[in-house]
Amino acid sequence: MRMVLVATVLCTAALAVGLTAPAHSLFTIDIRPVFLQMDPVSVAEARTRALGLDVDVRLGSLHLHLGWSAVAPPDPSTLRPAGTI
Repeated sequence: MRMVLVATVLCTAALAVGLTAPAHSLFTIDIRPVFLQMDPVSVAEARTRALGLDVDVRLGSLHLHLGWSAVAPPDPSTLRPAGTI
């Protein structure tokens, strides 16, 4: 039980430090809301998001990115080219 409490305290401390750290520090956590991201590059790479979050975690030179969307992106095979009716 004591180990669970210690792990919870450490995770909470790391999260608090990462969220409040300046952008140029060694450890940062950046959370940005995404209303709609459907630019051509995102569609081509299947990274479209609507009503979601972008989470970036940086620890020194390691950079981790997580993109979460509440709305499922459309299937690229069902999209019609622009300009057709």
